[in-house]
Amino acid sequence: MASEFSFSDGSRPINDVLPLHALARGAQAVIERLRQPVHDGDREVLLRLLEIGFLPGEVVRVIAPSTGASKPVAVRIGQATFALRAHEAALIEVRPLRTSLEKTA
Repeated sequence: MASEFSFSDGSRPINDVLPLHALARGAQAVIERLRQPVHDGDREVLLRLLEIGFLPGEVVRVIAPSTGASKPVAVRIGQATFALRAHEAALIEVRPLRTSLEKTA
């Protein structure tokens, strides 16, 4: 089902949902959902992510991608920048924006 959602700059989400840590530097995406917790600790991480603004519908941009399983990914939501551990970023499922892919292609 194609999304009818579009942003003020005319960009639209594409259909592929990916974990946030899979995006490249400079990529922009809209948060689709947060994954259901698998481990007890994930529940607390998800609550924290929601509290700091990682909400469905928000646009996120990758500032510095993760370079390994133990390396953080730096992302921006609005004017705030966050460093997330790879396992935290894996809990956030995003839909990359078309304009983001066109710029990196």
